[in-house]
Amino acid sequence: MKKTKFAYEYEINASKKMLYPYFTTASGLAQWFADDVNLDEDNIFNFIWEGEDHKAKMVSHRTNSFAKFIFLDSDKLEGEDPDWVEFKIDLNEMTQTTFIKVQEYNDFDDKEEQAEVWEGLLHTLKETVGG
Repeated sequence: MKKTKFAYEYEINASKKMLYPYFTTASGLAQWFADDVNLDEDNIFNFIWEGEDHKAKMVSHRTNSFAKFIFLDSDKLEGEDPDWVEFKIDLNEMTQTTFIKVQEYNDFDDKEEQAEVWEGLLHTLKETVGG
């Protein structure tokens, strides 16, 4: 199945420093991104959605700026076009407005439904941080 890269941007009233742990820690991600998130001794994140495990590795991050996760699929060898998600926290210097930019690469082909999912997730995050 062909994979597609999706990109979304959301304004949020919170600082980069406040938001960063919500994108990089199991406890932060569990508050808005998945039903539950665990981190094992090998630093592999286990995202749990509707009772199903989805393991991912944080492959890059920069403090108070971004985090990228690659999902580990047991059917694929490492490096074989994996699904991934990246969260960037940007600040517009002129307006002092904070934006969350989400990029996602997967084989989900309904862009409208995917946008609705992210709208819901970011709404939950905004309620959680008060932004």
